[in-house]
Amino acid sequence: FAQISLFSVYGTLTDLLSVATNKLGIKACNLYNGKGGLIDDIALIRDDDVLYVSEGDPFFDPQNDVRARDDRPGAHTDWLTLNIGGRLFTTTRSTLVSKEPESMLAHMFREKAVWGNKQDECGAYLIDRSPEYFEPILNYLRHGQLIINEGINLLGVLEEARFFGIEQLAEQLEVAIKNNQTPEDHSPISRKEFVRFLLATPTKSELRCQGLNFSGADLSRLDLRYINFKMANLSRCNLTHANLCSSNLERADLSGANLDGANLQGVKMLCSNAEGASLKGCNFEDPSGLKANLEGANLKGVDMEGSQMTGINLRVATLKNAKLKNCNLRGATLAGTDLENCDLSGCDLQEANLRGSNVKGAIFEEMLTALHMSQSVR
Repeated sequence: FAQISLFSVYGTLTDLLSVATNKLGIKACNLYNGKGGLIDDIALIRDDDVLYVSEGDPFFDPQNDVRARDDRPGAHTDWLTLNIGGRLFTTTRSTLVSKEPESMLAHMFREKAVWGNKQDECGAYLIDRSPEYFEPILNYLRHGQLIINEGINLLGVLEEARFFGIEQLAEQLEVAIKNNQTPEDHSPISRKEFVRFLLATPTKSELRCQGLNFSGADLSRLDLRYINFKMANLSRCNLTHANLCSSNLERADLSGANLDGANLQGVKMLCSNAEGASLKGCNFEDPSGLKANLEGANLKGVDMEGSQMTGINLRVATLKNAKLKNCNLRGATLAGTDLENCDLSGCDLQEANLRGSNVKGAIFEEMLTALHMSQSVR
């Protein structure tokens, strides 16, 4: 769209369009007055009229329409307007092209009309993206610095940077997101915190503590019945005289813990690690017949002296160098158990199953009942 320079009008409308073609260097097809009226007769032209010539496009006012700025000679490096999700951003073509020459924005605006960019009624280029996240990207292209206003989600800006192919900015955003992440809190749960959880939980509700860290915590004398401690870290915990009846300690770490006098009726400790723990005077015997299960547990060096373990399952457990003096192991399952150098003096092993167990160096002094060969075959 071009405005006709000042010159005299003569001949026919065709002659005038021919003159406009030569003067303006365009193919003049239509002639409009200043108000957008189409002129089809040269007689309608008055003195001092401002006339506009187009190559066949509908009329728009070049003074108010941003499309005119982009169509003037030399406008390839001039200002342009982007309509991002309904919000207008005015910038220069060089801003979009120079900083990140391989980005989508650079390819869209480097060569005029190559991408066939759509424009709104005012000529602003339409891009269906989030204006909130686009603004930091445009500012980065202007001055090369990543500046994010408070309240702007970095993940949203990162997705926009990836969409527009601005790789250097995307790398900076990834680093910024990683640095802003709150480090995971692996600190152990204290007695005070855990008691608060216990008080807030109904007695009939199962408290799930699977995988939690209680390392070194004082949980002595607490009612911990039926709690799921599966795979929890209870190393070096003080669990003396705690009630762990029917609790689940499967694969839990109890190394170095103190469970002296604890109630362990019906406890599940399959494959748990209690190496070096103290379990003196513990009660594993449930009058209702529910047997404690310590199958496959690591009980190296544990002290279980004086514990009640009638019917306990210690199948394929490791009790190397453990102290089991004066324990009640009636009907216990010790098949395949490693009892090397284990002190079993004074134990009651009546009807216990020791088939396949390793009793090398084990001490069987002062047994309450005789140990028959049928009980231990290796």
